[in-house]
Amino acid sequence: MIGFAGLSHLGVVSAIATAAKGFEVLAYDGDASLCESLNRGQISFFEPELEKLLKVNQSRIRFVADAAALTQCDVIYFSRDVATDDQGRSNLSPLTDLIERVVPSAAMGATLVILSQVPPGFTRRLAKKVGQSFADRQLQVCYQVETLIFGRAVERALYPERFIIGAADGRRALPRAFTELLAAFTCPILTMRYESAELAKISINMCLVSSVSVANTMAELCERIGADWSEIVPALKLDKRIGPHAYLSPGLGIAGGNLERDLATVVALANEFGADDGVVDSWISNSRYRRDWVLQQMHQQVLSRIQNPLIAIWGLAYKQDTDSTRNSPALFLIEALKPFRIQAYDPSVKLDRVSAANLRQTESALDACAGADVLAIMTPWKEFSDISLDDIKVSMKGRSIIDPYGTLNGDACIEAEFSYFKLGSGDCE
Repeated sequence: MIGFAGLSHLGVVSAIATAAKGFEVLAYDGDASLCESLNRGQISFFEPELEKLLKVNQSRIRFVADAAALTQCDVIYFSRDVATDDQGRSNLSPLTDLIERVVPSAAMGATLVILSQVPPGFTRRLAKKVGQSFADRQLQVCYQVETLIFGRAVERALYPERFIIGAADGRRALPRAFTELLAAFTCPILTMRYESAELAKISINMCLVSSVSVANTMAELCERIGADWSEIVPALKLDKRIGPHAYLSPGLGIAGGNLERDLATVVALANEFGADDGVVDSWISNSRYRRDWVLQQMHQQVLSRIQNPLIAIWGLAYKQDTDSTRNSPALFLIEALKPFRIQAYDPSVKLDRVSAANLRQTESALDACAGADVLAIMTPWKEFSDISLDDIKVSMKGRSIIDPYGTLNGDACIEAEFSYFKLGSGDCE
């Protein structure tokens, strides 16, 4: 039996995916009401296809609020999301509290796997502590790089590209029960020392950040000189050194939590060990600069021209197909627009009234447009692209659409006599 401890986004998705691979799963969280809801097939966050996957595999998974139940498990994953603060620093206290609560229940010879993202050095310190405190249990401690991507979590959990596993000695075979579990996912397994695995996830995210930064930097130049970044991207993807799967879409800075956490971790490590972090500082600076792109466009086109405008915002989540607002550009925009009235709609996110007194959430995208002087599309939800431009035109008072991700058809917007603004696209003279 496979156990999971910590039922936040990461834990729930991972536990259900493991059950879908045919394993009996016991998933623990100290929140009894959460476990009861999950046992009824109810999930507290939005993730495409996840509720359906749970219902199909409900017979193989049980959610419990008693840590002692995990004594039945050969492998126990610690799968709690690790929160970060505004500087991207991880708060490891809830994870360490969870570990201390669960490890005493581990059976003889069980494998303990840290799936939560932790800084380099964490797993080896844990393994040493477990070895000293529970020497008679012969517990094995491993680290597995999580592959969670909000909005694509089910796909990533069921069909991972590879498993990156950290062990005390990367040259030694992994415990049998753990190996059998990993083999069920039929993907390459890379085993290495703890510290290498912990740093591997950060290294992957550094490459992603560099792609994002290149796209953002060059997209701004396109806006200034009349080029179009979307025309350049195919040329880059045909270059074998970059490739067809390169992340080359400009965005509103680095949203979510994982990328900023890894940037902060690299800066902290560089400062501790006297290494250079100049390029990382530049990435952070560029991210914060590009985050304000919509505000800059709105100031030029609307705020400087119209007194007390009414602003419509579509999308509050940091990206489509998730209800997470961690580092969401939309929330930064709403904060910056506090003197102005805002009507906003998101299909999954509901903000409390205290979070933004100037904000009124509506029940539909068109309701948000009612009487608005400008529309900003901050999250490229698929449903937005299906909305009729004629309906938008009838609903709005103004004729400005700021659509950083190109959710709408830009040519059609211009033909409909909207002023249309997209990341990476400049006006040709």
